[in-house]
Amino acid sequence: MTLQAPPSTLAAASGAMLDPFGRQVSYLRVSVTDRCDFRCVYCMAENMTFLPRADLLTLEELDRLCSAFVAKGVRRLRLTGGEPLVRKNIMWLFRALSRHIESGALEEITVTTNASQLAKYAGELAACGVRRINVSLDTRDPDKFRKVTRWGDLGRVMDGIRTAQAAGLKIKINMVALKGFNEGEIEDMLRWCHGEGMDMTLIETMPLGDVEGDRTDQYLPLSAVRARLMDNLTLEDIPYRTGGPARYVQVRETGGRLGLITPLTHNFCESCNRVRITCTGTLYMCLGQNDAADLRAPLRASPSDELLNGAIDEAIGRKPKGHDFVIGRGAKKPAVARHMSLTGG
Repeated sequence: MTLQAPPSTLAAASGAMLDPFGRQVSYLRVSVTDRCDFRCVYCMAENMTFLPRADLLTLEELDRLCSAFVAKGVRRLRLTGGEPLVRKNIMWLFRALSRHIESGALEEITVTTNASQLAKYAGELAACGVRRINVSLDTRDPDKFRKVTRWGDLGRVMDGIRTAQAAGLKIKINMVALKGFNEGEIEDMLRWCHGEGMDMTLIETMPLGDVEGDRTDQYLPLSAVRARLMDNLTLEDIPYRTGGPARYVQVRETGGRLGLITPLTHNFCESCNRVRITCTGTLYMCLGQNDAADLRAPLRASPSDELLNGAIDEAIGRKPKGHDFVIGRGAKKPAVARHMSLTGG
């Protein structure tokens, strides 16, 4: 009988980060700020209390932290928020991290954005080696857009999308499926995205943070959405992957791709290759669990990365097998108390 080495031994031999279940951690999502210029109803309370600016990692610290993960085998890096592009001087960080694209250490740097600042930054993002971005957009109805974002301006978002396309950025639209709000718009949104050369991903609402309402009223299972779409469209499962949790189908009639992120009806934990870092340097090994590791303390304790690397290794060794998301009438409280805007997308 052949004995297999434990994940920690295999990781040391390969230079990769392997969790206790043998999954290689190669994708890092980093929130650069908890602030946002929108207040989307499923993401934030309207009257949010944001972190003191002194608690946030500096841009230089974010660069050092991301670079430590790149040295450990992270190949994909996504910057998120809140809204990442509202962080002051954020393009300094993109320029700094672009060296890892140029060296080949990183395959890609991507961004999740609400597009409110894209008209200003799209060209510079492209110049820093960003090739694709995700834009969060739940409706193209101006009044409903204002309702779901509370503060958003749809015209500004559309200008940002057009500017990003002109700059050569590949765009994927992320649409949260919300019962009684946008379920009747999903097919139209899909056809619009594919007609504009953009992919689209549908996301089930996640029980993160207190958003002043019962999420049962928002929850729309994507199994039901898919069945409804198949009344008019042919959806074919394909093996396409971007490194994230979406499963993709090809839409025969439009020729485009549709991603489905289903943390509740069909979780994506078995292939999880991701960890998340907040803007304060807290590492969450799972979006749907509270276990975390403080990386800010070892980061600031020494100019050497020895303590930081040790803290990262110890945390990856605690990455759980999966999350425990539940939405239902008997689950009034969110599965995780922190808001999505804190953890970062």
